[in-house]
Amino acid sequence: MDEAQAIAQLKAGDISGLQILVETYQVEATQAASLITGDRAMAEDIVQTAFLRTFDKIQSFDETRPFRPWFVRMVVNDSIKAAIRQRRQISLNDDEDAEYEVVLQKLTEYIREPEDAAEQKELVAEMRQAIARLSPSQRAAVVFHYFLNMSTAESADQINCAPGTLRWHLSVARAKLRTLLISLK
Repeated sequence: MDEAQAIAQLKAGDISGLQILVETYQVEATQAASLITGDRAMAEDIVQTAFLRTFDKIQSFDETRPFRPWFVRMVVNDSIKAAIRQRRQISLNDDEDAEYEVVLQKLTEYIREPEDAAEQKELVAEMRQAIARLSPSQRAAVVFHYFLNMSTAESADQINCAPGTLRWHLSVARAKLRTLLISLK
């Protein structure tokens, strides 16, 4: 079964169509939510809730548009709201370093290049601390643009802002990350 068939099943009221969507998007959505909230358990709850909301709101989904942006937008918006409610920084567990390594690889061109595995691990820990200090909106911009590989226009659309505003969020986030990473040395 493909994504279109799964969506058709959901629209017909058959929840079994949700399985293919979960298999396709759960890992990416959880990683994105985790990067924004800084809390893996919270991210998993957000994604689980988003899948249930997908079943409830699938009638409003336009099949002529791609599903991924519609779903990821729901997850990221919920993650931003949760991070704002949380209003405190929570460090991630060591087993979540892989998520930060993905973002780190995409951001190092703006910060600095790691020279070996030990430095990479240290840089991941530093990046974890630095990303946690970004505002939820800045984290969302970084996740959409660098982690989910969305264009500036797509990322801006997902965050409900103008492309120039998204570029500003990214610029401020990169500058803040540079400053934070330098100060962590």
